[in-house]
Amino acid sequence: MKVLVTGASGFIGSFMVSDGLERGYEMWAGMRHSSSKQYLTDSRIRFAELDLSHPDILRTQLLRYKQEMGGTGWDYVIHAAGATKSLKREGFFRTNTEGTKNIVSALRECGMMPRRFVFVSSLSIFGAIREDKIGTDGSAQLYAPITAKDTPRPNTAYGESKLAAENWLCAQTDVPWVILRPTGVYGPRERDYFLMAQSIKQHVDFAVGYQPQEITFVYMMDVVQAAFLACERSEADVLHHAYFLSDGKSYNSRAFSDLLQKEIGTRFVLHIKAPLWFLRLICAVNGTVCRWMGKLTTLNMDKYHILAQRNWNCDIEPARRELGYEPQWNLKDGVRESVKWYKQAGWL
Repeated sequence: MKVLVTGASGFIGSFMVSDGLERGYEMWAGMRHSSSKQYLTDSRIRFAELDLSHPDILRTQLLRYKQEMGGTGWDYVIHAAGATKSLKREGFFRTNTEGTKNIVSALRECGMMPRRFVFVSSLSIFGAIREDKIGTDGSAQLYAPITAKDTPRPNTAYGESKLAAENWLCAQTDVPWVILRPTGVYGPRERDYFLMAQSIKQHVDFAVGYQPQEITFVYMMDVVQAAFLACERSEADVLHHAYFLSDGKSYNSRAFSDLLQKEIGTRFVLHIKAPLWFLRLICAVNGTVCRWMGKLTTLNMDKYHILAQRNWNCDIEPARRELGYEPQWNLKDGVRESVKWYKQAGWL
């Protein structure tokens, strides 16, 4: 079986390529010419240079690989390419929305439609919903989980761009798509949660908002597991379905930082909790200044909405029931493995 992973040089994509090789698949790493191959060193990997921004170039590239492989091309395509940061709002839509349209359209036009097209989307498409408490502080469940029946209300440009891609894909009835919506993905090589680890090592843990927060996580290997399950399950079970992915639990705002502190070995950490208005001010000013300077920043208004959101709980029962998905990594083990890698790689 031949599998193409787009965004193969990225955090999740690189692990998908490695895991696919272990499963015995012929793995193709789809990436830009300029992308790094730092984590794609296995000699069994086959590379596909893909320009998702230019449809004409993309079609020419696909036809070349079709001729090289023979037949109709790849059996499965896992579309993990995407932008999580951009200087401008348009950048998210250019990569996440138009890039998705371009790869699907080019596969169709080249006669290369796979048996399954798995799109890696995000829980962020739903935004801040279901934030009325159903339990008391300290209870097992503070907020009701977000479900597939809820109406998305994305509050970030990233979430809006992923939702636009989903909506377009759902309208393509001839495409055998499955959508995955992971919550916060962490693990080795991931950089956003690594910033928290850096802060903990420097003895500071920064949180915002005085209303309790319910957070969810998923270790990157569980996202990889779900992607291959989406490929391998019978068509009738999962075709044209979307699934949330988490480790099946929800956590308070201190859980992740406390585990980081333990694994890093930091003895004392100053826990600072700031009001939301202060975070909003910092993100607005910093985001504006960095745009003027042409610099990417993690502290912008999108980041404010992410940190201000109180409910990240989501319902993974459909993924369990239909995909056969079962999280293999709990937060404690996942954080331990992540910190171990950060140390070995010299990041910490």
